[in-house]
Amino acid sequence: MTETPPERDHPFAGLFDPEHGDATDDPGRSDHQATAPRPDGGGEWRPATRREAREAREAHPSWTQSSYPRRRRARRRWIVPTVVSIVIVGLLAGGGAVVWSAFGPQIGRVLGLDGGNDFEGRGTGEALVTIKPGDIGEDIARTLHDNGVTKTFDAFYSLLLSKRDQPVFQPGTYRLKKGMSASAALDALLDPANRLSNRIVIPEGTRESDILKLVSESTKIPLDQLMAAAGDVSAYGLPPEATTLEGFLFPASYVFDPDSTPQQVLAKMVDRAKQALDDVGVPPEQRWRIVTLASIVQAEAGPNPDDLGKIARVFQNRLEQDIPLESDATIHYGLGEHDSIWITKAQYNDASNPYNTYVHPGLTPAPIGNPGEAALAAALNPTPGSWIFFVTVDLKTGETVFSTTAAEQDAAAERLQEWCRDPANKDFCG
Repeated sequence: MTETPPERDHPFAGLFDPEHGDATDDPGRSDHQATAPRPDGGGEWRPATRREAREAREAHPSWTQSSYPRRRRARRRWIVPTVVSIVIVGLLAGGGAVVWSAFGPQIGRVLGLDGGNDFEGRGTGEALVTIKPGDIGEDIARTLHDNGVTKTFDAFYSLLLSKRDQPVFQPGTYRLKKGMSASAALDALLDPANRLSNRIVIPEGTRESDILKLVSESTKIPLDQLMAAAGDVSAYGLPPEATTLEGFLFPASYVFDPDSTPQQVLAKMVDRAKQALDDVGVPPEQRWRIVTLASIVQAEAGPNPDDLGKIARVFQNRLEQDIPLESDATIHYGLGEHDSIWITKAQYNDASNPYNTYVHPGLTPAPIGNPGEAALAAALNPTPGSWIFFVTVDLKTGETVFSTTAAEQDAAAERLQEWCRDPANKDFCG
């Protein structure tokens, strides 16, 4: 019968949720068992190496090998007499210098002749260490050692195993020091002050020009360099119709490494957009059309997520019936305006604005912003309905009325005018 140790003995300490920064609830990493079925199907076994443990986890996701540290100590008890025997034999043969040259570091660690496996103190100098999404305690221990922060892999990994409460690590890049004790390194990783703050949140619908400014402010990459990188559209694998990155800089939360180049930053956002398109189920040949439609839907949407599908249906119905989209948001985009909600009669009739969907039929020449996943899903699968009109009647709450006749639309538009005549709402209707 297998023994299930408490969760605090989890050998893969330091798990985190890359989206929320909390410890994960992955059942494949919390159901600890001392043994596992052999990969070949026969009997029970205990892995002897980390590679065997990793392969066992991949073959049997419900198993994690909590007995590994005990197994590992047993192996070291075997190493000590073997290494000592090598020393004795080598010295008796007159080859002591050769043996020490070949095995000195290993012998020193095993016999404690190198001062132990851990540094003392809080270190000196600087080391930038990156924790990636999905990293577990073993990965972090190796990263710290590879970057010269800790003396050995074991120093940090053993410290994690000894903790009753598992540490929670946030992904990102940390400013640490060389030669830190494992305890000091752990404290530094858990201190938010040491985490470089190249985090940026891009809201749904944000235009490319505004995204580049936000990225520049967050990463300190000069805006002109970002604009130059964005201008090389062919570097990002976009549909052939694309002449800018508009529509493909996915709105999300990002953490960029301090040494990221402008192209790497933008490529990360474009790759995230491609992932969202795949997740929603948009075929590659439909990406341009869906992103363009979704960008208009996103720009017209209020705070009610249910409206996204209805707005997409209105536009889809109009496209199918050869009715102009008549979207105010597209006119504003063509004019380079961000905040205004009102349009003059001259602007409605201005055919020189290629984004004027009152006079130009069909979709706009290109996306008018960067839509989120919900807008992409709405554009691909609009809510069933026969509406061909909609208008927001409360600019504070975003309440929107959908109509199938011009008379219904006129009545809804009058509700908006009445709402705006209320002095309490003057700030929304200016």
